[in-house]
Amino acid sequence: MQPRLKEKYKKEVVPALMKEFNFKSPMQVPQITKICLNQGLGVAVSDKKLLEAAIQEMTLITGQKPITTKSKKDISNFKLRKGVPIGLKVTLRSDRMYEFLDRLVSVSLPRIRDFRGINPKGFDGRGNYTMGITEQIIFPEIDIDKVSKILGMDITLVTSTNNDDEALALLKEMGMPFQTKKEN
Repeated sequence: MQPRLKEKYKKEVVPALMKEFNFKSPMQVPQITKICLNQGLGVAVSDKKLLEAAIQEMTLITGQKPITTKSKKDISNFKLRKGVPIGLKVTLRSDRMYEFLDRLVSVSLPRIRDFRGINPKGFDGRGNYTMGITEQIIFPEIDIDKVSKILGMDITLVTSTNNDDEALALLKEMGMPFQTKKEN
């Protein structure tokens, strides 16, 4: 069975964007190619249990085991040695990507305290959108009682277009709750 958001993309988003940007073929319509989640764990240098807990949480959130990122050089001020795990990353594609985005938009983002929409200024000039989340407990898969430390993460949505306007229109059609001008 196809994810709900993938079906919505094919049936609603493609025709709407073709009309808005005067595309001649459905293949010209931008699409989300992957979603990358990154979590920095600088405090995990001194506490190995924190790294293991973060791996478990990221696996629950994404349904995929994360890769640990390691430090590239020694930094004495941060008590950091080369090759020590300091972060996690996951790249989601295809059905898992659509399911994660659906959960993010419909369940997780509304759980953020004082949520008024996401900032539309997170585009990089090449059609990719990055947003930061300050606490991992907004995801319903995480049991708040078992969380030892509140950690944030960056979520990057990579699109097939190089134009920020097309990417913004795509993400709005997919249901991303962007802030309106009045609230800034």
